[in-house]
Amino acid sequence: MKRLARVSEAEVISEFLNAEFYRPEFDPDRAQFEAVVRRPNLEHPQENAVRRALLFRRRGHMWRELPADTEWWAVELEAGDLDRIRVFPRAQWRAISKQGYELGHIVERVRTARFEGSLARVVHRIQTLSQKLQRLEQPHSAVLLIGINESKPLTILEGNHRLTAALMVSPELARSRFRVLAGFSPRMTESCWYVTNLPNLWRYAKNRLRNLRDREADVNRVLTPETLPAMRASSATAEPKRVL
Repeated sequence: MKRLARVSEAEVISEFLNAEFYRPEFDPDRAQFEAVVRRPNLEHPQENAVRRALLFRRRGHMWRELPADTEWWAVELEAGDLDRIRVFPRAQWRAISKQGYELGHIVERVRTARFEGSLARVVHRIQTLSQKLQRLEQPHSAVLLIGINESKPLTILEGNHRLTAALMVSPELARSRFRVLAGFSPRMTESCWYVTNLPNLWRYAKNRLRNLRDREADVNRVLTPETLPAMRASSATAEPKRVL
């Protein structure tokens, strides 16, 4: 893995939110904030604050479990890196994997195992996405990885379906199709998203309880009557982000 350049937390949050903004939870916000999400101006402090609040509506509990000293880098995946990448060890991935969360193992399960019900629908979406990715010519979205450093195992924080779908086509596609942002910290083992153990899960549970009423997810807290028109004007000339 090759480190290309440092990226700011605001830029990572922007990419994370862009990948999540299609979800139904954001339906009430789409008309008002789509320009700010799809055409971000990372030099605009209030834009960054709004995007952070929007992301925290859905993923604040995830972001808080990352160590405070996490450094984010744009990276280039090289041969062999895919062997060290694991899917997110939660939700449907547990049922799909059966054992182990290595990306290559998940791809093999999707290709060969028989699934029913909701899992069959998840697998079908991955297969459909795999076909779509073959028709794209340029990277259109970012995937987020977390780890201790570039030589240790990495967990996908955002982009599980997309990386799985790309690897189903070829390792070359999985390495080149997306912009890859990696968060590194020597304390990443304290995050339940990287290491699932009782101390980490207990810390996560306490944080969830403490933030049931999440002030950081309150968009109105960072808005003024003049804010939205100014943000829309600032993003009007920016290059729109793609979702896939």
